[in-house]
Amino acid sequence: MSFTDTQQGRPRIGIPWRTSADEANANSTGERGKTQDYLNAVENAGAEAVLLPLKDSEERNRLMPTLDAFVLPGSPADVEPSRYGAVNRGLCAPAELAREETDRAVLGHALAEKKPVLAICYGCQLLNVHLGGTLIQDLKAETGTTTAHHKKDLAPEAKPEPTDDPTHPATLESGSRLAALAGGTETVVNSSHHQAIQKPGKNLRVTSRAADGTIEGVEWTGDSNWVTGVQWHPERMLGDALSERLFRAFVTAAANARSAAVAHKT
Repeated sequence: MSFTDTQQGRPRIGIPWRTSADEANANSTGERGKTQDYLNAVENAGAEAVLLPLKDSEERNRLMPTLDAFVLPGSPADVEPSRYGAVNRGLCAPAELAREETDRAVLGHALAEKKPVLAICYGCQLLNVHLGGTLIQDLKAETGTTTAHHKKDLAPEAKPEPTDDPTHPATLESGSRLAALAGGTETVVNSSHHQAIQKPGKNLRVTSRAADGTIEGVEWTGDSNWVTGVQWHPERMLGDALSERLFRAFVTAAANARSAAVAHKT
């Protein structure tokens, strides 16, 4: 499917701010921080990116019905452990409840209205918890993995920490959306997380794992809606073929969902 060059002809993709601090900083300085990476990736794939506020629920709820699909971005926060029936064992970063509430509102709307979702890193973990799954609170502490999933794993005492994300191989499940996009069952991904999916949520199929068994990708099987979660950061993998195909496939799914919604109304 091709898209016109006008904003009106493009699918509209909602993206929550990564953090309340990013949103506040942008309001005062105009700088969007890492949230801008997600906007760039969506727009480079042919869509219009629309930022969703974290604190103004009235404005968020006004915007959501006007959007065709959603990206749930990463975050330095961790999902509140009580949300998945656990206690914080001192291994979690502070939760940001405004971001959690926003993502849950987005998922409730998107799943009900069959609007595509691309959930990235924290967003993938939140998707899993929203569907009844659980999380590993700290990969190194709980699994003993020697795979570097976070910059601090490369050099724990380094100040400043390394500038580049670690990378590692990942296996893609044959027949999955990710394998189809990659054209095979092996890839290399970047990594910037210390938590990961433990038990997958309802109707989530595991579609990718790292060599140490860490779940790196999931997809929704509850109906035909295009919902994909990845533990890595495709928005930061500039020039990577799989990352670019993933965003293009997501935008195509958004356009198809909008066309279906229009056809249903007529």
